[in-house]
Amino acid sequence: MLVITTPTGQIGRQVLDSVLDDGDRPVRVIARDPSRLLARVRERVEVVQGTTDDVGVVTKAFAGADCVLWIVPPNPRAQSLPRHMLDFVEPLCEAVVSQGVERVIGLSSLGRGTARNAGQISAVFAMDDLIESTGVHYRSLCPPGFMENMLWQVEPLKSQGVFFSSLSGDRKIPTCATRDIAAAAARLLLDASWTGQEDVPLLGPEDLSHNDMAQIMSEVLERPVRYQRISGEAHKAALVEHGMSEAWARGAVAMADAVGRGIYNAQPRTPQATTPTGFRQWCREVLKPAVDA
Repeated sequence: MLVITTPTGQIGRQVLDSVLDDGDRPVRVIARDPSRLLARVRERVEVVQGTTDDVGVVTKAFAGADCVLWIVPPNPRAQSLPRHMLDFVEPLCEAVVSQGVERVIGLSSLGRGTARNAGQISAVFAMDDLIESTGVHYRSLCPPGFMENMLWQVEPLKSQGVFFSSLSGDRKIPTCATRDIAAAAARLLLDASWTGQEDVPLLGPEDLSHNDMAQIMSEVLERPVRYQRISGEAHKAALVEHGMSEAWARGAVAMADAVGRGIYNAQPRTPQATTPTGFRQWCREVLKPAVDA
């Protein structure tokens, strides 16, 4: 039995599709609102209704499970990053032990071992440590920032031809498409041979600066696009204005600062860590339809 969390989320949905396409393994999902699952999906999976911060729900879902994909859902209104993480990871760890789950795949981040005071990234590394402390076989998926994060800036791209961040426009960093993260997760879910505890870096195919991205977006969107760097304080204020809690906004700025210090650049690029979807392809297939809509 395979268990997939966040089955309607950006990554979980794509993992679920891939695993169901394989068709050989029974699949169980934890869904707060099962009606959000497509009808064709509901017909083929067992659904445990509830949330993954509820130990009773998680324990029920893990009964008889061989492998679990664990993704902590973000909560931009959370008042504490550590508490938000613990609320989801403590039930996981308890249920892994009580139900004898063999393997867990978690969604983490690049920069493990090098990041300090990195906001949400530091919180997710604490998740990795807690899961590993159970002794379960564990694979920590370690991408950099998602290409899909650019979708948060569709409105300024449409109205002003600009996107914002507090990161230097010249800092070249890897980025990864969620489809490639999902593909890596699906491969691990369907492979019952791996053991031990390891990180799985997912670097995308190239390192690009925000200025590089602006040039690519200009060409794909067929309109001028520029990157504008703003201060950390201005970045935090903008996030709070758009509904984030102070804690989540501070964490986002701290995360950007850590990326600017090079935490995404510490991982050597290898063929195994290089994922296929390039930023230009992603812009054509995902960003341009969103901007044109």
